[in-house]
Amino acid sequence: MVVEGDSVAWVGSEGAADSFADGVDEVIHLEGALVTPAFTDAHVHLTATGLALTGLDLAPATSLADALERIRSYAASRPADRVLLGQGWDDSRWPEGRPPSRAELDAATGGRPLYASRVDVHSAVITTALADLVTDLAGKAGFAPEGGPLTADAHHAVREAAFGTLSPVQLAEARRAARARAASVGIGALHECGGPGTSSDDDFAAVLRLAREEPGPRVIGYWAELVTGPADARRVREMGARGAGGDLYADGSIGSRTAHLTAPYADGPGHGNQYLDAAAVAAHVRACTEAGLQAGFHAIGDHAVDNVVAGVRAAAEELGLDRVRAHRHRVEHAEMLTPDTIAGFAELALTASVQPGFDAAWGGTDGMYARRLGAERAVTMNPFAALLRAGVPLAFGSDAPVVPLDPWGAIRAAAFHRTAEHRISVRAAFAAHTRGGRRAAGEDDAGVLVPGAPADYAVWDTGELIVQVPDDRVANWSTDPRSGTPGLPDVGPEVALPVCRRTVLGGETVFDAG
Repeated sequence: MVVEGDSVAWVGSEGAADSFADGVDEVIHLEGALVTPAFTDAHVHLTATGLALTGLDLAPATSLADALERIRSYAASRPADRVLLGQGWDDSRWPEGRPPSRAELDAATGGRPLYASRVDVHSAVITTALADLVTDLAGKAGFAPEGGPLTADAHHAVREAAFGTLSPVQLAEARRAARARAASVGIGALHECGGPGTSSDDDFAAVLRLAREEPGPRVIGYWAELVTGPADARRVREMGARGAGGDLYADGSIGSRTAHLTAPYADGPGHGNQYLDAAAVAAHVRACTEAGLQAGFHAIGDHAVDNVVAGVRAAAEELGLDRVRAHRHRVEHAEMLTPDTIAGFAELALTASVQPGFDAAWGGTDGMYARRLGAERAVTMNPFAALLRAGVPLAFGSDAPVVPLDPWGAIRAAAFHRTAEHRISVRAAFAAHTRGGRRAAGEDDAGVLVPGAPADYAVWDTGELIVQVPDDRVANWSTDPRSGTPGLPDVGPEVALPVCRRTVLGGETVFDAG
C-alpha cells in the first residue's frame, strides 16, 4: 500500500510495490503484521469514558462489598475532590443482587458527596451530601425516596451537579485519555453522542474542539435535542453536530428497568419509561428531513422501537419514502426487535447503531437480560443476523464507558453471540465496525483501503488469518480457499485477540506501540 498525503494512493501485490520504494519518504516493513482500515466506534461518550479511565471505575467490582471497599479506598485517596465520581457498577453481577444503599455510601465516603452511575448510565446512586446540593431533588421524576438508584430527571439533575464540580483541567485530561485509549486499540473515528442529560453544550463543544486541535481519532458529533423547525436545525449545525440524534431518548435501559417494554419486567414492576411517543418521533424526523439533517433516537425496549418505527413511517408517508430514506436516520442500540420492526428498519433505510458488547456482558440464559425479561424475551435480544438478512445497515460501537473500547472484542461478541441464531460472520462484523460506522455518518468513501480513500489504518500483531462463519452447514462454501474469501484474525473465545502496533489517520501516526 502506498499513501500519498492523507489518502491511499495505491494497493497491490508485494512485487509491484517494490517499484515505489525509491520514491517515498518512509517504508514500513510489516514483518508479518496485518493492516486493516481503522475501526469506527459509532457510539461513545468521550468525557465519561475518560473519567472512567482516570477516576473510580466500579466495573471490576465482583460484589457489593467489593464496590463499597473500592469507594472507601478511592475517597481516602482523593481528599481534595469536591465531589467523588464513580461509574460502572452492575448489581446484576453481584451475589447480593442489589445496589448500595445511600446509608452504605454515606459510611463509605465519610459523608462526602458521591455520584456513581450504573454501568448503563441510566441510573445512579448518590450520597446524602450530594442530594443536598440539588434543589427540589425529591420532587423530580425518578427520585427514590428510600435511597435507591435515581433515574430520569432526578438522575440528570444529580449528574449535572456532580460533573459541574470538575475543573477544565480534569475534563481535558479525561478527554485526552479517552482518545488515547481509542487510538491504542486501532480506532480511527468516534461518534460522540452528546445531549441534555447526557452531557452539556460546553462539554460537546470541548470534545469537538479537542479533536480539531490535537492529533488522535476523528470525532463525529451527534447532539440529542428535538428539532421542531429550521432554527433548531441551525443550532444543531452551529454546534458542529453531524445530526440531531445519538442519545435522543425514546426510553432508558434494561438494566435500570427504564427501557420501555410492551409487557412488564419479569423481575420488577412496570413497563419502563416512555420519553418519546410515535408523534414526537414523527415530528422530529419531519423537521430534520426538511432541514436536510440526519435524525436519530436511542431506543432499546420493544415498545420504544415500535414508537420509533411508527414515527419514522408517519414522517415518510407525509414527506415521501425516498426523501426520508435518503437521510439514513439512525436508531441507537435497537436491542428488542421483532420481525415487524426489523422489516420497518429495512423499509425506512434506518441504520442500526448497535453494541455487540451488550450481549457479551448481559446475554445468555443466566445473564441480566434473562433476569429482567425472562428467558423467552431474552433470547430475542440483539438479533444481528436477522438485521443483516433484511438488508439493514449495521454500525458497531461500544457506548463507552458502558462497555470498553474494544473493537476486536465486539467482533468476537457478534460472531459468537450468546444466542446462536443471532451470530454473524467475522467479515460482516468487521465491516460493521469499519465501513459501517463511516457510512452511518454519510462518509461512503471511508472505512476501506482502496485508492482515493482516507489513509486511516491500523497495523496489528495477530495469529493465523482464517474465515469464520456462524454455521458451516449454511456458509461452508466461503471457508473453502477456492472461494477467494479473504481471511481475518481468529476471534474464537479462547484465542488471543490482535494487538495494535500502530494507528495512522490521514497518513499521520497517532499511536505507535514502539
